[in-house]
Amino acid sequence: MPRFSVTWMVALLLIVVLGGSFFYCEYLIYYPTILRCSWPGVSPARSAEEAEVEVRAMVLSDTHLLGAVGGHWFDKLRREWQMERAFQTAMWLLRPEMVFILGDIFDEGKWSSQKHWEDDVRRFHRMFRHSTDTELVVLVGNHDIGFHYEMDWFKLQRFEKVFNASSTRIVTKKGVNFLLVNSVALHGDGCPICQSVEKELIKISRELNCSLQNSQYGSGGAERCEGSPLYPPTPPIMLQHYPLYRVSDAGCTGQDAAPPEERNLLFRERYDVLSKEASQRLLQWFRPRLILSGHTHSGCEVLHDNKYPEVSVPSFSWRNRNNPSLILASVSPSSYSLSKCFLPEESTVIGVYCSAGACLLLLFLAHCLWMKGLLQCLSLCLLGKHKYL
Repeated sequence: MPRFSVTWMVALLLIVVLGGSFFYCEYLIYYPTILRCSWPGVSPARSAEEAEVEVRAMVLSDTHLLGAVGGHWFDKLRREWQMERAFQTAMWLLRPEMVFILGDIFDEGKWSSQKHWEDDVRRFHRMFRHSTDTELVVLVGNHDIGFHYEMDWFKLQRFEKVFNASSTRIVTKKGVNFLLVNSVALHGDGCPICQSVEKELIKISRELNCSLQNSQYGSGGAERCEGSPLYPPTPPIMLQHYPLYRVSDAGCTGQDAAPPEERNLLFRERYDVLSKEASQRLLQWFRPRLILSGHTHSGCEVLHDNKYPEVSVPSFSWRNRNNPSLILASVSPSSYSLSKCFLPEESTVIGVYCSAGACLLLLFLAHCLWMKGLLQCLSLCLLGKHKYL
């Protein structure tokens, strides 16, 4: 076989191996991984009519889009590409009706300038673009407006303006109440933003209770609730950034739980989790049938007071986890069911690239042996070394 033919064949193989591994790791890998995910059925299934009114919601958290100060350009490029491809693939394959992102959308929102903020927002809208059939709902986190001691009206209103909604509100879909809580403002020290948020939560609690009373007692509760907007008479699904109070992640298990060496670390109230007082107030005000939270970057399932289940949603960013995931929730007015959808592991991608590199090295050595022979290669190496000496 002519030498130039062998050279072209080796070059073609190099392109195939390099291009194939790149295409698989940066684009194709998301499809077989997310195809393994499926929407859970609402249990117990009652009728075809109820199946028609269930809401399919995708829940993710802690995207942490890197900013201009602390984010290296390659790290930013890599992480944003991963999240964009994972999100767009999930949207195309799973077609959720609603998407919730539980705060810490941005990594540097708490200190970014207006110019950098606008750039972060532009990149967010590009990465998490969606069709008009899907409603995207974004909650506020401490990295978006700062911890309690860093937040101010300017940062909060800047965030609310971008997403065209109050940070504390009710979103209703197909008879299901989703309660969005600005948990960063539940510090309990009477700060102006804290007072405003607590006042709004008390108002929403009253309105939800009125809706439940009207459903149970008919016109009997009408006088007390006159003028209040009526919501579907079902306990809400409560979504927030900070988890409710728990001592640690010691009881958390599963693929997405915190590493074993971190599970027994004690959580700090008002920093890692909400305070006991704020947590109890939320449970008493709303009696939610499910709580979904973020912030810890790890998954966990907790049962508060033996009747209020909480699920902590892991980070969606590979910068924070080797195995990011999201929650698929099927919710009807009377029931709900959850399943976890794990994304490709970063270690798998690194392994594929390492394997491709090993293949390229073997191809190069084989080409060297074919063209010149092992002895000639060695003699040239030794001769070059002798001349150098």
